[in-house]
Amino acid sequence: MADTEAKIAQRKARWRDFLDPQAPPRHMLMVRRDLELPQRPLPHPDKVAERIEWAWLQYERQLEAVVWLDDDVVPHLDPYTGTEIFAAAFGCDVHRPDDTNPFARPLISSASEVSDLPVPKITAEPLAVLFEIADELRRRAGPDAVMRLPDIQSPMDIAALIWDKVSFYMAAIESPEAVKELAAKVRQVLTAFLDEWFARYGTDFVAHYPDYYMPGGITLSEDEIGAVSTDMFREFFLPELAELSNRYGGLGMHCCADARHHWEAWREIPGLQLLNIVHQPPVVEEAYSFFAEDVPQMHSWGGDGAPTEWRYPAGARVVIGAGADSPDAARRLVDEVARSTP
Repeated sequence: MADTEAKIAQRKARWRDFLDPQAPPRHMLMVRRDLELPQRPLPHPDKVAERIEWAWLQYERQLEAVVWLDDDVVPHLDPYTGTEIFAAAFGCDVHRPDDTNPFARPLISSASEVSDLPVPKITAEPLAVLFEIADELRRRAGPDAVMRLPDIQSPMDIAALIWDKVSFYMAAIESPEAVKELAAKVRQVLTAFLDEWFARYGTDFVAHYPDYYMPGGITLSEDEIGAVSTDMFREFFLPELAELSNRYGGLGMHCCADARHHWEAWREIPGLQLLNIVHQPPVVEEAYSFFAEDVPQMHSWGGDGAPTEWRYPAGARVVIGAGADSPDAARRLVDEVARSTP
C-alpha cells in the first residue's frame, strides 16, 4: 500500500507541474480501459447504498491499476450526480428517466417570482444525500483519498434550470436585475456547499467532467453561454466566473455549447486552470492553437490516427485521453506516448 501511495503522490506532482504556467510545457496521459464494473446505478435517492458500493468498487479497481500502469489517472471516490442537485434544493421538481441521469424541471417563469424564492440550506435533501454518500466513501477509504466533485454548473447555468428558459433569456434583456438576483442566490448556496465540501474532504479533488486532477480551485460546467451574445457573457457570466475563481484559487471549465464567439473573453477569467471543450474536431483543433499559450486543455477530440501520431502546437499543455483494450495494450500505450510527446 505504501508503494501505491507513493505512486499516487508522484501523479499528483505531475499534475501540479502540468498546471503550473511557470513550469516547462508537458502533456498528460489518461488511459481509458474497461474496469469490468457492473452497470452504474442511476443517481436516484432510493439507490444510495447501490451508488456507494459502485463508487467503492470503482475506487478499488483504480487503486489496483496504479500498481501496474503508470499513466496519470488519480484514483478517486465518485459521489456522482445528475445536473439537478442545486435546482432541486431550490424546490424544482426532478424528472428521473429510467435510462439516464435525472434533470430538474423549471420552478419559476417570471421576474416577479425571484425575490420570494428562499435560498436553501446545504442540509436540503439533494445536497445532504451527497454528503451522506461522500462521508461513507471517505470513512472506508481514509482521510487521504481524493474525492471527485459532483456535477456543478455555474450559478447562471443553475439559474437557467430554475427559471423556465422560454422567458429566462428574454428576462436577461428586460429584467436583468432579477436574473442577477437569482444567480446571486444560487451562488450563495453553491459557495456554502463548496466551502463545506472542501472542509470535509480536502481542497484537492478530481473534476466531475472530465476526470482530471486539481490540486485546488474548483471546476464547473458553463453550457448556457452558447445562447447569449458576447456582451451578455461579459455582463452575466464572466463576473461570477471571476469571483468563484478568485474565491477558491483557480477554475477548471467544461463547455459543450457552441461558444466560439466567447473564446477571447475566456482569456479574461483569472486563474483559469484547465479548459475542456466538447465539439466537432475542426473547432477543437482550432482551440488547441488558440489557447496553446493560455491554459492547459483536455478536449473531446485529440487527433486522428494513433495517439502517438497526435501533435499539438508548440507550448501547448494537453491531457491525452486514449483507450486500451487490455493491460498489455495499456502498458504499451504509456510507453509509446511517453516516447512521442514531451
